[in-house]
Amino acid sequence: MKRFFIVLSLAVITGLSHQLHAQQTTGGEGSSTSTADNGNIKKNLLKVNLTGLFVKNYSLQYERILTRKTSVALSFRTMPTSSVPFKGFFRDVTDNDPYTNQVIDNLRLSNIAITPEFRFYLGEGYGKGFYIAPFYRYAKFKSEDLVFEYDHGNTTESIVISGDQSSHTGGIQLGAQWFLGKSVALDWWILGPHYGTVNGNFSGITDRVLSQQEQNSLRQALEDVEVPIADKQITVTSRGADVKVTGGWLGLRAGLTVGIRF
Repeated sequence: MKRFFIVLSLAVITGLSHQLHAQQTTGGEGSSTSTADNGNIKKNLLKVNLTGLFVKNYSLQYERILTRKTSVALSFRTMPTSSVPFKGFFRDVTDNDPYTNQVIDNLRLSNIAITPEFRFYLGEGYGKGFYIAPFYRYAKFKSEDLVFEYDHGNTTESIVISGDQSSHTGGIQLGAQWFLGKSVALDWWILGPHYGTVNGNFSGITDRVLSQQEQNSLRQALEDVEVPIADKQITVTSRGADVKVTGGWLGLRAGLTVGIRF
């Protein structure tokens, strides 16, 4: 499945761009206008995702205009290891629950994502107007120091879990781009649902030996955690637990970017 998404993405980008370039250079419909205008068009755009900054995600996108109606783009996103964004908000909506506050204070998150896409512009073109963009995304997420509590008899125990997961997805981005003057671009990623596969591994080690009854309680608590459209494989021993996550993965891509044309 992983290879399928990679091959599909490359085939879309290279195959369609070659076909459209051939139509333009061989005198296809509208080719005279395209040839006349091409020399005055700034074909490169470098943009930063403004909305991602609020959740500590730093994202850059490079776009290259190919023809009046098409372009290719490559995005890179990263979130350095950091605490949960908007801690105060989460505390308020959970009424400052002690366990939730402990999770928020200890949890550390990070991620990276690489997203190539091929854009079809529906309006004026040359990088301007509404567009449809099939895309492929590779993403990797890492979490550290997640405090997971479970009940054993009349007591509440806890285990600290860390791990990472990677996903390979494909989707369709709907968006619109405008030019502010000659050198500034505003790109709105309106809606970009994507679907694919995920593979994750998480583990936790206790600071003491767990009895069989404690192991059963921990296993049951982990099984009660719902993971949408993916499957879990749980292994519990006297020293901790391992959780493997495989299966389907859903995502949604959106944002507002601003950048320069050159």
